[in-house]
Amino acid sequence: MRTTAEAIFWVSAGLLAWSQVGYPLALALIQALIRRPGSPAPLEGDDLPSVTIVVAAYREAAVIARKVDNLRSLDWPSERIKILIACDGSDDGTQQAARDAGADLVLDLPRGGKIATQNAAVRQADGEIVAFSDANALWQPDALRALVAPFADQRVAYVCGRVRFDSGGGSNQEGLYWRYEMVIRGLESRLASVTAGNGAIYAVRRSDYVEVDPVMGHDLKLPFTLVKAGHRAVEAPAAQATELMTPSVEGEFARKRRMMSHAWPIVIRGGLLSPRGYSPLYALMIFSHRAIRYASPILHLLALAMSAVLAPASTFWTLVLALQLLVLIAAGLARWLRWRPLLVLRYYTLMTISIAAGGWDWARHGTPAGWEPPEGTR
Repeated sequence: MRTTAEAIFWVSAGLLAWSQVGYPLALALIQALIRRPGSPAPLEGDDLPSVTIVVAAYREAAVIARKVDNLRSLDWPSERIKILIACDGSDDGTQQAARDAGADLVLDLPRGGKIATQNAAVRQADGEIVAFSDANALWQPDALRALVAPFADQRVAYVCGRVRFDSGGGSNQEGLYWRYEMVIRGLESRLASVTAGNGAIYAVRRSDYVEVDPVMGHDLKLPFTLVKAGHRAVEAPAAQATELMTPSVEGEFARKRRMMSHAWPIVIRGGLLSPRGYSPLYALMIFSHRAIRYASPILHLLALAMSAVLAPASTFWTLVLALQLLVLIAAGLARWLRWRPLLVLRYYTLMTISIAAGGWDWARHGTPAGWEPPEGTR
């Protein structure tokens, strides 16, 4: 019994340590040895491909004019760009606000969810490249040139940019986590392909776009799906956008829980875990960055439970158990003490729980296709 408990603990703890620390270090080592080139420079001149920028919007009347103005200010020939606002059953006047702001095309669609809205928009898009953004994300003037540059490589079908989160002084630690994620994503991109993107700034070659199940998000589903089709999915770090994050870590938990309810269908039945079509390196990336990440709630519970089983047997296991309990206590105290290290622990704890909570929501009643803009992000 003791040997089995120790084995379960070390496997669980080892997988968590590999995913969070060992995997990024391994990628950095491989990159240092192979020295793959970085992203291409932003495009110059006016001989550029045509681009349709799609913004799926639900009740975004308060910010949609600012979004259209932001896209109009991009450094791109006006005759080579089209702004398409796809309204997902908005009942607050988003449609008219988008028209008044000068959007090239506004679709007034029945409520169907973000992915169904994006799918409908792409059917109307005539650009060689289709870029996507959120209504509350603001792009830097040169972002589109940087985002489109990697498509010069015909193997590339998907490119994501980088989003910087503005905390607004709240308790959410998403910005710190996101910077860590960006390091990993950059390494993945240079070595093979990214394992996920972000909704604020990304683009797909129109001819390679794949319509996905309306309950599955583009961020996770599109990159590996296009890799399975023989393409590359890369990052363009110079393509930058800014976005307000959810102010509180509790609000971020609710947002992540909703996101995870969309992610689990992709993990279980969307093909993420099937190695068919993956190179060995990309399969390792999916396992290390995605599969272990989604298994982390179970791995943490196993490590805690096995520590409790083993604690009476030795001082070492008592200390291991005590350390895990102290982390949980510190995460709880962060709600009142607001000390940065405690807030980071609280963020990690709640985000890990959100993975399990999103899975529970999906298993219990499925995932609705619709979405609501998170409070405090507009």
